[in-house]
Amino acid sequence: MTRIGLLSDTHGYWDDRYEKYFSECDEIWHAGDIGTMELADRLAAIRPLRAVYGNIDGGDLRLRFSERYRFRCEDVEVLMKHIGGYPGHYDASIRGSLFARPPKLFIAGHSHILKVLYDKTLQCLHINPGAAGIYGFHTKRTLVRFTIDGSEIKDLEVIELADRHA
Repeated sequence: MTRIGLLSDTHGYWDDRYEKYFSECDEIWHAGDIGTMELADRLAAIRPLRAVYGNIDGGDLRLRFSERYRFRCEDVEVLMKHIGGYPGHYDASIRGSLFARPPKLFIAGHSHILKVLYDKTLQCLHINPGAAGIYGFHTKRTLVRFTIDGSEIKDLEVIELADRHA
């Protein structure tokens, strides 16, 4: 059983509550627009970090992380990409990969909009954790935690940190 802490779109903004919520997790996943190496290092100091770079991330983060990341967590194949869209509206840059070899879990960020949707066509769960940082148009800053137990994705929690400006 693996407990995951998921966030996106921090844009370099650190919140001490990341440590509070993710210290209970086994891994932290970041769906891009990390913002700074310092933030990535601070997350990795809490728990092992898996991440992709986003469109605002500079060369240092692009050297450390890839644009897309396909991996297995227990018996779940995961595909993560910052700009990915969502069921019925996948970004052209990932659509072919999704349909050629659908993962069981597709994670994207970028939109700053929290979404958890099941794609019946691909038999794939899509999660966008919203934005954890303070930059952007979103009104609430959010994180997601969930558990992968074998092939089962369960116990999903949405955590509202605060209003964007708080």
